[in-house]
Amino acid sequence: MTGLVLAVAIVVLVVGSLLFHFLSPWQLTPIASQWSEIDFTIDITFWVTGFVFVAVNAFLVYCLVKYRHRAGHKADYDPENTRLEIILTSITSVGVIAMLAPGLFAWADFVSVPEGARQVEAMGKQWHWSYRFPGEDGEFGNVAVRHASVDNPFGLDPEDPAGQDDILVMQPIVHLPVDEDAHVLLRSTDVLHNFTVPQFRVKMDLVPGMITYQWFRPITVGTYEVLCEEHCGVGHFAMRSKVVVEERDDFDAWLDSQPTFADTQARPAGNATAGAATYGVCAACHGTQGEGNQALNAPKLAGLDGWYIRRQIGNYNNGYRGASPDDVPGQQMAPMARTLATPAMLENVIAHIETLPDEAPATTISGDVERGAELYQSCAVCHGNAGEGRWNTNAPRLAGMSDWYLANQLVHFKNRERGGHAEDIYGDQMSMVSTTLITDQAINDVMAYINTL
Repeated sequence: MTGLVLAVAIVVLVVGSLLFHFLSPWQLTPIASQWSEIDFTIDITFWVTGFVFVAVNAFLVYCLVKYRHRAGHKADYDPENTRLEIILTSITSVGVIAMLAPGLFAWADFVSVPEGARQVEAMGKQWHWSYRFPGEDGEFGNVAVRHASVDNPFGLDPEDPAGQDDILVMQPIVHLPVDEDAHVLLRSTDVLHNFTVPQFRVKMDLVPGMITYQWFRPITVGTYEVLCEEHCGVGHFAMRSKVVVEERDDFDAWLDSQPTFADTQARPAGNATAGAATYGVCAACHGTQGEGNQALNAPKLAGLDGWYIRRQIGNYNNGYRGASPDDVPGQQMAPMARTLATPAMLENVIAHIETLPDEAPATTISGDVERGAELYQSCAVCHGNAGEGRWNTNAPRLAGMSDWYLANQLVHFKNRERGGHAEDIYGDQMSMVSTTLITDQAINDVMAYINTL
């Protein structure tokens, strides 16, 4: 009786598995590249493994029913059956060949990059993507981690003339022309990552110390998400980027708008004296000493890194911040950011802010410091153990900043009032991470701990 019950359970398992596969809403994304042979290979694998799954379980059910225990019957011991072994080995060989052969042909195409394919470098690091195109000379400049800095995040060799015209895409959004082959060179500056666009069907690991690659031909105009499919740390799930596939004219216009390495190194030096006059508009809310004003929703500025101020002003001017109707403080700040009309004005204000006294603001939030220390461990991997901020993880300083403002921003991120813009990838990352602080008390506990740093 037990054997019959087990046989019925196996039949239910097999039928349920087949129904789940064929009726499941989770299917392959619509293909958007020329790699249809990858889909063919996947289909072959499903059919072969599916056939084996059904056949093996059907045989098991047959044995359970036919050879179930019955009084007066005795099993024969038959340790050697050459005919059966030949049949099973032959069927297994055919199945393995059927699964491997299409993949070998696909791999042969995968490693053979077509001549004339457009080169683009995708650089991965915890937890960020950035991109680089060769300039007019058609050559990439040399790179090395030792050259990397806040002003040279790609690590380009400043002494290499080939790199001066390299086109740098600082934001994690890259554009590609439709119906043109793309040869993507992959580089990691820290740990293993993986560059995957599900709709393109190809993926490849980024291995520190070497250059890997993949190629594809995008055939459908649209915006696609880039994923890291190699676990690279606690922020792995938020390591996102986007590929915009568009017509050639639109791509050319976008590429022309991106800075070269030489452009990024020619940023005007800030003049603190000139910046003091321009800062007068900022001082009305943020205070003459950059100390902040909670009544005006203006956070402390003194002590913030210049790279972060520069990026946030750019986000306001590009419409990434202050676009949500629910973000009232952001909407107030957006027109003020536009008063910094030129790069020189912005650099002057940053230079002035760097001269302001960095005094700790008044504490406005209390909580469980010990519990906050535990929760802060996730924050520390980007913002630093001491809350000092890290340019290489795009994480601003937290220690010594306005605790009420940090708490408000976490709420805004959780509510998608901030980070909801389609091109605000860093804001989107923070929105995902902020959900780990489930309750308001958890936020207060983290703020209480940050106030001790």
